[in-house]
Amino acid sequence: MHRLKTFQKKTGTFVLFTALNCAAGIAFAQTPPPPIAPPPTVPTVPTEPTPTTPTPPSAAKPEAPQAVDKIEVTGKVNATEERRNSSAAKIIITREDIQQYGDSNISEVMRRLPGVTQGGRPGRGGPIAMRGMGGGFTQILIDGQRIPPGFSLDQLTPEQVERIEILRAPTAETGARAIAGTINIVLREPIRKTDNDYQIGVTEENGVYPARASFTRNDKFGDKGTWSITVNGDLGHLRNESDYVTRFFNRDTRAKLVEQFGDSESDNQTKSVFVNARMQWALGAGEQFGVMLFTGANAPNNTWHQNLTQTLGTRPEPYAVRDGAFLGHFSPSRINVNLNKRLDAETRYELRGGIGAFRGEAFLKTQDFDRAGVATLLSSTDTISRDRSWNLSGKLMRNVGEGKHSLTAGAEIESVDRDQTSITLNNGVQQLADLGEEFNAGSRRIALYLQDEWEISSKWGANLGVRYETINTTSKSSENDVKNVSKVLTPLGHLVYRFDPPSREQIRLSLTQSYRPPSTDQVLARPFLNTQYPAPGANTIVNADRAGNPTLKPERANGIDLAYEQYFKSGGVFSVNLFHRQITDLIRNVTALESVSWATSPRYVSRPQNFSEAFSQGVEFDTKFSLTEIVEGAIPVNFRFNASLLRSKVKDVIGPNNRINDQPKFISNIGADYRFRGTPVSVGGNMAWTPGFTTQTTNLAENSVNLKRVGDLYALWTVDTQTKVRLTASNFSPSDTVTESITLTDFEQISTLSNAKNYRNVTLRLEMRF
Repeated sequence: MHRLKTFQKKTGTFVLFTALNCAAGIAFAQTPPPPIAPPPTVPTVPTEPTPTTPTPPSAAKPEAPQAVDKIEVTGKVNATEERRNSSAAKIIITREDIQQYGDSNISEVMRRLPGVTQGGRPGRGGPIAMRGMGGGFTQILIDGQRIPPGFSLDQLTPEQVERIEILRAPTAETGARAIAGTINIVLREPIRKTDNDYQIGVTEENGVYPARASFTRNDKFGDKGTWSITVNGDLGHLRNESDYVTRFFNRDTRAKLVEQFGDSESDNQTKSVFVNARMQWALGAGEQFGVMLFTGANAPNNTWHQNLTQTLGTRPEPYAVRDGAFLGHFSPSRINVNLNKRLDAETRYELRGGIGAFRGEAFLKTQDFDRAGVATLLSSTDTISRDRSWNLSGKLMRNVGEGKHSLTAGAEIESVDRDQTSITLNNGVQQLADLGEEFNAGSRRIALYLQDEWEISSKWGANLGVRYETINTTSKSSENDVKNVSKVLTPLGHLVYRFDPPSREQIRLSLTQSYRPPSTDQVLARPFLNTQYPAPGANTIVNADRAGNPTLKPERANGIDLAYEQYFKSGGVFSVNLFHRQITDLIRNVTALESVSWATSPRYVSRPQNFSEAFSQGVEFDTKFSLTEIVEGAIPVNFRFNASLLRSKVKDVIGPNNRINDQPKFISNIGADYRFRGTPVSVGGNMAWTPGFTTQTTNLAENSVNLKRVGDLYALWTVDTQTKVRLTASNFSPSDTVTESITLTDFEQISTLSNAKNYRNVTLRLEMRF
């Protein structure tokens, strides 16, 4: 209890001060932070740690399994120490934490990470966002490299991942395309031990039973080479149900003009197989050459049935019954190579390169019927996409000043090309025929950076960097050619101060610039038509066509992060972080009525625009500890808790809900784990909680979503050293997802209230290692 009182005394004032500042919205001025002065750098964890182990007598030479066990235990401790010693703020999620809940893919793991949220239905995964900032503000890396085209986190299993790193502020080395932050997924390397991992699991959800199996083999080439191969097979199956009501009101009189009720059922099946192989050769002390190969295939087969009933109004119904089907086949493949070499004791370099290909075939078909059962519209879209990509990067690292400076200079080049053929037919008539069936797009990215990690003293450390990046995006079609160029120079600085021993407290400060370039889809001018109201006729504002904007500029942000961290001796940690991002040229979709070439009457078109300035700020809490660290003699329960208080404002949108898209006011996770003493059974649980919120997206449109909670439970039975059985209940207390959108026109207010049903997910998995 004395330790707890001391901890509270040291941190209480700071936590209260930062929380009140954020809640009042005055934590930072809404002007960009001052220019970054070259701060110093923090001592970093040695690149090649050499654990010191007492040398046993020669007659009792340790066996290989004992050495492996020692490394694993040390690694667990070092995860906290690496976070503590990092010159830039970093949260490390260990391999043990990643595998704890028996998730089928890494996307499912993400929802329990500190400050991370997912879109979509609870427990179903979806777009990943840090700090609640949706729309691509979060940078996701694999082994420090951007995710290649055609690759999805759903294709990566927890068994393939060594750790996950969360960086709240960007660095020159990891890249500045991270306004909200960076998530770096570090894959496992082959181990010098022959073993085979088998895993098979079956899930029950809403009356269907998807199944998954995986196999991993680790082995070695003689004395210096290692290799591993992982094969994952998945038979996915989901059933969804939802309903909605759409109402049209007169803006002046508030009289209800039209009322439509709809419901939908869908059956979604997927067959997939993915293969990942890694090979490494040791070339010397701290030197190696590696090759990684990835290939796979994913074949979704989805069908759905919709009903629409109009109970009020004379406006023609778009349909009474709609049946739809989607068939697809997607096959990504990639090969990466890397070389790490030393020039001398203080200098080393790293070279990376990769080539990849992706082919996707998608066939969408819908059939509409009127109230009498007569077919009114048969619509089909066939799309074939082919992506080719390659990348090269290199960095030179040197220790100077008696090891006080760790300098890194690097360069990157990346190229992506896409050829796409798309044909849309409405009752046999080709749409957008004048625009042609084929178009291509490409992007070229070049980056240069310089970074210095500086150990100023035993108390002070810093990380100073600068990064220049340029991205050229081009598109060609029979109608027009598009070119978009982004050029950004970003200075980045981090400073850390450590209190005198025996204290294990420290304070961090980061002053950074970051940005988000427009995506390829956002700059392509080729439109995508809404088939519910087909061209060449008119459509509605809530059934708009979509098109890109070739003149988009990148979003830029000036940022500041201030953090307090307390580290416990046995591995626990408590931190509170205050952040602010001042954003210019915020991109947001705007819907307007346009005279277009693909229709005889004006149609509503949604296009991205550099809409406004904005800011986002908040307070983030993160802690994990064993109860025995706080209360002596307590039950050894491991606790985790993280929460974020968030606030944002878009300048040119009316309040009070003019926040960044998809950002709630509050997000939190709380979890606990316990292994029963003297038994092979471990249990644990986690609850993610996001209150409902409303977002005013433009002055004429707003979206609302209700409370979202996702509860997970697991029980692990370690049968023996080679066999485990894991039972997981995900989303164990399901609640429906209720959303509402309100859109204003010159004469009407259109409201759509939707209810999507959610279901409990129970998985039983057998894990064997030989």
